Amino acid sequence: MSEEREPEETSHGHGHGHGHGHGHGLTPDADSRYLGGALALILVYMTGEVVIGLLARSLALISDAAHMMTDAFAIALALVAMRIAARPPKGGYTYGLRRAEILSAQLNGLTLILLSVFFVYEGVRRLLDPPDVEGQLVFWTSIAGIAVNIAATWLISRANRSSLNVEGAFQHILNDLYAFISTAVAGLLVWTVGFARADAIASLVVAALMLKAGYELLRDAGRVLMEAAPAGIDPSELGGRLARRPCVEEVHDLHVWEVSSGYPALSAHVLVDAMGDCHAVRRDLQTLLRDSYGITHTTLEVDHVDATAPSPGDHGHCQDAHGPRHVAGAQPHRHAGGHPCDH
Repeated sequence: MSEEREPEETSHGHGHGHGHGHGHGLTPDADSRYLGGALALILVYMTGEVVIGLLARSLALISDAAHMMTDAFAIALALVAMRIAARPPKGGYTYGLRRAEILSAQLNGLTLILLSVFFVYEGVRRLLDPPDVEGQLVFWTSIAGIAVNIAATWLISRANRSSLNVEGAFQHILNDLYAFISTAVAGLLVWTVGFARADAIASLVVAALMLKAGYELLRDAGRVLMEAAPAGIDPSELGGRLARRPCVEEVHDLHVWEVSSGYPALSAHVLVDAMGDCHAVRRDLQTLLRDSYGITHTTLEVDHVDATAPSPGDHGHCQDAHGPRHVAGAQPHRHAGGHPCDH
């Protein structure tokens, strides 16, 4: 019996029917409105904070203002990246420009880390030689900053945070909220008890928060750029499940990755029992991938095993597997016996 090959099957989707999708059914236009509202709030407040920070000689306020500047930059970058990523595939960009969002997230993360290094340096310098700080100005400005950041955080939380692009902007705003709380405490201490070093300590707290958020963004965006498996998906476990489906003898050349955040994809070569129905097997595997893993963009090349050579199980008819399989690393995932399938 000659080898029968089914045509490559590709189903396109964005994974919105699972945990990586829009949890509340938002559209990109709605996301843009929420981000735009947060951007307007931040720009207005940031301008006033720079002036007051200079008047009060407060490093904590100036660091907060710089953080808000990166917030504004992050949101503006997110808005631009959303527009770019929404463009349809064209020319050589067969996936479109979806990874513009990932590049935006990486730039946001890098910005946070670089700023944290600067504020650690300035904070340590001011701990050794604390300047006079107008604690009352710092306190009341920080209280206003908390209110602005709560509003901005709420707006961005309404957008689709499954996107690393939006999540990057959200982390900027959320960390700025924590920073304003620490700055308000520092201003109160300077104002009430004259503890001038509290301002420098608050700036170090801000720097630590920025460093943590920046590292997490770089890590998550780096996984996408390096085409690692999506978080929460074990390729060995997934391959084993595919190989245990009825009529499947072996699964190899298995690759699973993310085109962009919330857009997982998979490709594999599947060998089917000589008496199996390749079309039925392909549909069964696609259903499993969609329902169990949220993977709707799949490329499955499905072939019959060579009837002249012994198959891994050599059963003579399709069977559902229950026995052990080799599922380590990039090795083939093989069938091991079970019940016949319909074809």
